[in-house]
Amino acid sequence: MHLALFQEKLEGKKVRCRLCNHFCIIEDGNRGKCNVRINRNGELFSLVYGFPIATNIDPIEKKPFYHFLPGSTSFSIATMGCNFKCPFCQNFEISQASSNYSGYGNTLSPAEIVSLAKKYRCESISYTYTEPTVYFEYAFECAVLAKQAGLKNNFVTNGYMSPEALKKIAPYLDAANVDLKGDEKFYRELCGAHVGPVLNNIEAMKNYGIWVEVTTLVIPEYNDSDETFNFLASSLSKISFDIPWHFSRFYPTYKMSEHYPTPVEKVRQFRTMAFERGFHYVYTGNIPGDPGENTICPKCGFLLIEREGYIISQNNIVRGRCKKCGLEIAGVWKK
Repeated sequence: MHLALFQEKLEGKKVRCRLCNHFCIIEDGNRGKCNVRINRNGELFSLVYGFPIATNIDPIEKKPFYHFLPGSTSFSIATMGCNFKCPFCQNFEISQASSNYSGYGNTLSPAEIVSLAKKYRCESISYTYTEPTVYFEYAFECAVLAKQAGLKNNFVTNGYMSPEALKKIAPYLDAANVDLKGDEKFYRELCGAHVGPVLNNIEAMKNYGIWVEVTTLVIPEYNDSDETFNFLASSLSKISFDIPWHFSRFYPTYKMSEHYPTPVEKVRQFRTMAFERGFHYVYTGNIPGDPGENTICPKCGFLLIEREGYIISQNNIVRGRCKKCGLEIAGVWKK
């Protein structure tokens, strides 16, 4: 076990966890909603520090990041655990820790993680697959060392970390892809959370200078209405029209394995609607070979980046600008 950050000691050996916006009050011997932070005799500990459940070398496009070092590889890590209980989770085998979970398997120190990323010539470390907030102590120490080694760091996250946690990681976090899942009803009923903190964190990340992309998994009958789209578009437009917005197709999984997949045309429709609302960079996901994977110049319509799945077949962004008209394209580009 590893002593946890962001803990507030209360009377009777209770502890308030201040890591995420649940702000769990945890009695002695109990765990928070994530099941990977435990109160032992009035002190909070992380059960996942140093215990990665997954380590892989991924194309950055898999996260998905389309405006952050395109064509690069990222050393991707995760531990068990998540602070949401989404019934449609595609990584539920590792995100949903049991109530008796304890760290197991081979350990890797933050220094070893960074060393592996350098060994395999990755340009960044991605904290991904599950929710990086719940393994914050581990991710933070990796991120600090990664920065010192000349690597970039990114979170693939539900965006529910506390303001304190975001402030602490911000100097070391270069990019984040945030799931913006739906309206308040969707968050409350399917995730056991609230949408407000997610929107607040997207705005705060932008203010901290973190590159932000957003992903919305479009699930039929749950968040595919015009009303939900209008809420999301209105909320996101107040932050920035330059945020790349990925609309991803739902496939039946986990507790929603009996539900039906999203019609391709619905995903494409949302992309068109987002362009019509003024968003500059909008994409489709989970539709292999779809033209919605490509990056188009919002000024002249020139094809900037052509993608085939995770493979880039051409890149016409030169020094961060459109090769044809010279428009500066929002993103983090290779020099």
